[in-house]
Amino acid sequence: MGFRLPAVIQSSRQLLKHHSGFFRKQSDVVPKGHVAVYVGEAQRKRFVVPIAYLNHPSFKELLNRAEEEFGFDHPMGGLTIPCKEDAFINLTSKLHTCPLQR
Repeated sequence: MGFRLPAVIQSSRQLLKHHSGFFRKQSDVVPKGHVAVYVGEAQRKRFVVPIAYLNHPSFKELLNRAEEEFGFDHPMGGLTIPCKEDAFINLTSKLHTCPLQR
């Protein structure tokens, strides 16, 4: 028994693009309980994620990297995370399927 990893990654991308595109069309309004982040190395893309993700150790590591690289001066005017888009999508898809245990 197995599954196709490329299919899982593609569906995760579509899910994130759907959600981030949905929020962008509403005049860049970020819904309650979410935060907008800019992800990418050369060209940055905007994503809207639940604030609960900020407490996850893997996401905290990304935030630490952002602090080291940008401090409080983020070039996009919002929270900028310096990682590859694919790595961010992979992380958020894992967080989406396995929420934090409280």
